[in-house]
Amino acid sequence: MPLPTVAIIGRPNVGKSTLFNRLVGKRLALVDDQPGVTRDRREGEANLLGLEFRIFDTAGYEDEDAATLPGRMRQQTEAAVQDADVALFLVDARAGVTPLDEEIARWLRSTDRPIILVANKAEGRAGETGVIEAMALGFGEPVQLSAEHGEGMADLFEALLPHVEREGEEEVEEEDPDNPNAPLKLAIVGRPNAGKSTLVNRLLGEDRMITGPEAGITRDSISVDWEWEDFEGNMRRVRLIDTAGMRKKAKVEEKLEKLSVMDTLRAIDFAEVVVLLLDATRGLEVQDLKIADRVLQEGRALIIVLNKWDVAEDASSLFNGVKKALDEGLAQVKGVPLLTVSAVTGKGLDTMIDVAFKTRESWSRRVSTGQLNRWFERAIEANPPPAPGGKRIKPRYVTQNKTRPPTFVLFGTRVDLLPMSYQRYLINGLRKEFDFGAVPVRLNLRAPKNPFDRDKG
Repeated sequence: MPLPTVAIIGRPNVGKSTLFNRLVGKRLALVDDQPGVTRDRREGEANLLGLEFRIFDTAGYEDEDAATLPGRMRQQTEAAVQDADVALFLVDARAGVTPLDEEIARWLRSTDRPIILVANKAEGRAGETGVIEAMALGFGEPVQLSAEHGEGMADLFEALLPHVEREGEEEVEEEDPDNPNAPLKLAIVGRPNAGKSTLVNRLLGEDRMITGPEAGITRDSISVDWEWEDFEGNMRRVRLIDTAGMRKKAKVEEKLEKLSVMDTLRAIDFAEVVVLLLDATRGLEVQDLKIADRVLQEGRALIIVLNKWDVAEDASSLFNGVKKALDEGLAQVKGVPLLTVSAVTGKGLDTMIDVAFKTRESWSRRVSTGQLNRWFERAIEANPPPAPGGKRIKPRYVTQNKTRPPTFVLFGTRVDLLPMSYQRYLINGLRKEFDFGAVPVRLNLRAPKNPFDRDKG
């Protein structure tokens, strides 16, 4: 049984994202003094004094034409209310009730959703007048709280309880990361306007993310749970993460955009597989290689996808050029999957998700010590390690100490002196022998530290 859902709504800058962060117990939503920071619906699992529910943070409700960016943001907010079991209507007690608050109240009264009026920033005497004004909105006495300071949470609990309490106890299924049936955590990253939100919307079959010609619409990393039907008809769970576009550092000047880039980097850390989306009409740029390198440094599995393939010119030449540039620019990992899709038409998207699941399998693969050392003996025999300064390096055995990404430890005498070229020889051998594909593979070296070790070889 899914968790009950709660939507937070209100005009810009009344503290919706601050309350969202308070309820989920993490700083998931970007918060800043300027209005309009949140644009897409963000969701998370909330726990309020033991009461569990899914919470939706929404964009500030603005009275703008539907074709404009604020208008498209409003449509997302309206959709969130329709999907929710109950909505929290936030007003700013210090600012008092505004004409936009009154307009939102009129719209909410026309819906069939239960509404809980919340007067935020109600701490101290400064909010008393605003609380009294809020009572005229027609939703009864408001719950008074301070999302920033955590005051009034018990009152909010009592107001929410009749709407989200579930009968009986329900066991929550814990996600085992080693379980192949666990949701695939898939992040979509790339430069602004590469089509990330359009791609997510196409996969979901709904306008879940705000899109448009303006670059940089997405600011938060938005996580959405979804099910994909694979080529054999099985339903596979996916946690899609849409992220803000990552521009060159020199162009990241605005404080809010810096927060967005940091949020994207956290999304990469959270993901298992990262899709780096390129705009086929613009080709591969240096910034793309920097993003790809960051993903691999973090040990995440990487897939590179050329979007807008339906309008690409000289497609064959473009594909071969990008592939060659990737091989040269990502020397540490050869053969990263390069796919072509159209987020607008949907062509190639099923293949992309299929490759993502297979890539996660490689990223999570564990090899037994016996298999490893049989390969290791052959590799050492075929290409013995060098003897720098006349001192023999004696590798003894190798073992895998972790997965995700596959990480191996090589033990032996003076193995810490192995040159990088020989380490790459071993890593490439591991990758080929055990079919790790292009996922990051790490090799750590362990030489004895005993100062009385007299093994001169």
